[in-house]
Amino acid sequence: MTNPATILENSPSFIGNLRSRLKKRTLLFRYLAEINLILGAWYLQWRIGHSINFNALWLAIPLLAAEIYSYLGGVMFTIGLWRPLERQVRSFDQLSPPIHRENWALVDVFITCYNEPVDLVEQTTRAALAMDYPVTKLRVYVLDDGNSPEMRAMTQQLGLEDLKSPLLQAEVKRIKAERSQLVEQLDQLKQMMPEAEAAEQFVQSIPEASQPSEKFLKTFHHLLQHGSNHTSITAQLSAEQRKLETTIHQKELELTDLVRCRYIARPKPAGKPHHAKAGNINYAIFSGETTGEFILTLDADHIPRRQFLKRILPYFYTYNLAKGRYESNQIAFVQTPQNFYNLPPHDPFGHRANLFYGPIQQGKDGLNSAFYTGTNAVLRREALVSVGLKYFSAAFAKDETRLDEFDLIGGMSSSSITEDMNTAMRLHGAGWKSIYHNELLAEGLAPDDLSSTLKQRLRWAQGTIQVLLQENPWKKPGLTFWQRLQYFQTMYSYFSGFATFILIVCPILYFFTGVIPVNAYGSDFALHFFPAFVINRLTFTAATWGIQASEVWRSEQYAIALFPLFIQAVWSVFTKRPIKFQVTPKQRQSGIYLRLVLPQLIIFGLTLLGIAWSLLRFAMGSLPDPWVHLLNSAWAIYNLSLLWAVIRAAVWQPKEVA
Repeated sequence: MTNPATILENSPSFIGNLRSRLKKRTLLFRYLAEINLILGAWYLQWRIGHSINFNALWLAIPLLAAEIYSYLGGVMFTIGLWRPLERQVRSFDQLSPPIHRENWALVDVFITCYNEPVDLVEQTTRAALAMDYPVTKLRVYVLDDGNSPEMRAMTQQLGLEDLKSPLLQAEVKRIKAERSQLVEQLDQLKQMMPEAEAAEQFVQSIPEASQPSEKFLKTFHHLLQHGSNHTSITAQLSAEQRKLETTIHQKELELTDLVRCRYIARPKPAGKPHHAKAGNINYAIFSGETTGEFILTLDADHIPRRQFLKRILPYFYTYNLAKGRYESNQIAFVQTPQNFYNLPPHDPFGHRANLFYGPIQQGKDGLNSAFYTGTNAVLRREALVSVGLKYFSAAFAKDETRLDEFDLIGGMSSSSITEDMNTAMRLHGAGWKSIYHNELLAEGLAPDDLSSTLKQRLRWAQGTIQVLLQENPWKKPGLTFWQRLQYFQTMYSYFSGFATFILIVCPILYFFTGVIPVNAYGSDFALHFFPAFVINRLTFTAATWGIQASEVWRSEQYAIALFPLFIQAVWSVFTKRPIKFQVTPKQRQSGIYLRLVLPQLIIFGLTLLGIAWSLLRFAMGSLPDPWVHLLNSAWAIYNLSLLWAVIRAAVWQPKEVA
């Protein structure tokens, strides 16, 4: 997942600071995708016109609807992969022409936490402080939503340790030396003030006709340099004295401002909405304690690499040839991949996300629709605040009692438990742009038990559907057509649970009742179905080229096997049940979780019984239409292979260390 730019940034062939190109094999994917869409439409046309079993419309119509739903989802998915970008960038200190280090932007690092172990947050904080960036331009904030005394003590201790580091000690010596010089100059001015006052009084007492002596002129030569025709010498010296005193005070503030590791715990009065992670970040933005031009958001467990900021900040600047300087552009945020360092062998919970943080995000990037995913991303404060205030104004206009929530909803979106995607959509709607940088720059902890995994996936599904109902992308002003399509495609995908249920139960119903939703299972069916199926798999293979086949298969398994969770998410949002943001546990919750996959277990068991019953009837010679039974058995076995992933995850236990 490392971007080629890390190798090419110093290459003579790498001209300029930024470069993007289409991902390799994109043309192959496009050719296959076009054929896939044509054959898929041809198959559906045949299904609608020639294969519906009118004697079992109660099943035939739902199956056809599920197939149409899947085809439309495939069309949107294909469009999303049509223009995947690979980006190359020079590091911030390798830009040509360079940006002088004193002009580098101040960056705030927000480490969001709630009830995570202190040592886990400490590890992330230490890594953030160790990032390769000027020490006077970096601030690391632990945003503790749990207001833990232990977390506060840890942050303060790290701050003291950081002050003793060689780099900061060098800054302390530099600032103290500059302050000493300023104090010395101030003392000299103070010593000159009485002489200047006496001299001015003496000059005023000389008659206008008198001529000053040569000695007098020499005495005031150095004092006259501080004056002018319009300002007295003493007034000029007083102004210089005030200026020096102000500068000395600024140097003293610089010394206190060298503390880079800081702690923020927002007040959480009872009865007032707190807005979870979004409120935590927004309070830090509006509390007055943070001022960075850019904000790097990190979850409590995501450890950044040293080069993180140097690899990302170049995207936020454009060189103006006419003016000969770098200027800010319209990039609101740059998202980087998420990866995990605690994944067990074979990744039983399907956490590897190289499909999303790869072809999918690269495709969205090509359509200026890259998603912000809450961590491992740098945001421009100006964009976040300006758009956040716009939405706060709209909320306040509807309900003036929300004024006291200003510091909690004025930045990051707080109207959904998936605040990250909703924030990205608002930024895009306001005309800001986004970037996806496909280089691994931070790693975190993935849930390593099924209970935590399902809580996380349910939150994603519920939050995404919430956004659809509250801020439908098709009605949202400012979004381009392609951006609307990308956001809607993600929302649309979480309705797949209903289609999956139909596709899974059809073989079971046939085994036990003989009811068949398709009226033609012979050569006509094979002619229309198998070419479409084969080219569909080839297209998907081309799109996911470079990703391990086992990982792609695991992603497909979970996309199907979690159908009860997706149905639950849709039902809970549409019935307006209270939905709360739940922090994903960072420590393993031990146990066997078969109760959490009871629907999958029932379907799995019935499918096995149906196959066994079909085999028994075949052995007894009482099986009608063996060809149809064979097709349904193959269909059923495929379903079993998909469901098995989540059932296995429910009983998975880590190997005990001897």
